[in-house]
Amino acid sequence: MTTPLTAWIEGIGFLAPGLPDWQTARAVLRGEQPYENAPSILPAPAILPPAERRRASRVVKLTLAIGLEAAAHAGADVAQLATVFSASGADGHNCHALCEQLAGEDRQISPTRFHNSVHNAAAGYWGIATGAMAPCQVLCAYDASFGAGLIDALGQVVLDRQATLLIAYDSEYPEPLFAKRPVPDVAGVGLLLTPERTERSLARITISPTASAAEPLADTALEILRTAIPAMRALPLLRRLALGEAGDICLDYLPPMQLGAAIQPC
Repeated sequence: MTTPLTAWIEGIGFLAPGLPDWQTARAVLRGEQPYENAPSILPAPAILPPAERRRASRVVKLTLAIGLEAAAHAGADVAQLATVFSASGADGHNCHALCEQLAGEDRQISPTRFHNSVHNAAAGYWGIATGAMAPCQVLCAYDASFGAGLIDALGQVVLDRQATLLIAYDSEYPEPLFAKRPVPDVAGVGLLLTPERTERSLARITISPTASAAEPLADTALEILRTAIPAMRALPLLRRLALGEAGDICLDYLPPMQLGAAIQPC
C-alpha cells in the first residue's frame, strides 16, 4: 500500500473480555467507568435457523454479534453489505477437538466438525444468517490481521464505492495449543465503512504506511488486552472514536511497516 485510503465510519460493533458491546467499551475508553476483565459473554445467534444455531461455535456467535451491532449502529441492511472477515486463526476449540480426535483410536471426523474447521466458516454462517450476496473477503495475517483487514476493507470502499463491513476477530485455543498461542479469550470489532459522508457518519479515517511505533494505551489493563488478542490492536482507533477526538494514531501492522491513521470526527 503506497496511496492513502480514506472512508467514513458509520457503525461500530465490539465484544471482548469484560466488554460485551460497543456502548460498554465506549464508556470504558472514555474513562467514564473502569475496565474490569471478565470472560467474554457471547449472545445466542437468534438470527440463525435453529439447526445452524445449535451448531454455532464461539467464533460464529462472536462474529454475528459484532457484525450485527455495527450494522444496527449505522442503520444498514446487512443483506446489502460487502464484508471482510479477518482473524489471526480460526475456531480454536474446533481445532483442538479435531486434533484430539485424530490423536485417538477413532479418527472419524464428524461433518460438522470438518466444515467448521475452515478459516472462512464464520463468513459462511454470516451469509446463511443475513442472506448477503455481496462480495466477501476472508483474510489472515497473524498478529497483523486487524491491519490487513482494515486495508482490504478500505481498498474495497475506495475502489468499488460500496459500503463494506470489516469484522476482525480472534478465538482462544484450549491447552496444549494455548501454550503456543496464548490468546486468552474471544474478542472482535466490527467497523462499517462507507465511501461518502452521510448523516450517520461518525468520523473520517485515512490510513497510510508509517514507520512510527504504536504507542501503548495509558490504561495498563486495556494495554494488556490490546497486545494479548490481535483483533484488539484496534483499541487506539476505538479510543479516539469514543472520545470524538481528531488526530493521528499508529496501529500495529507488519514491522517495520505500521499503519498511520488520521481520524476526523463528524
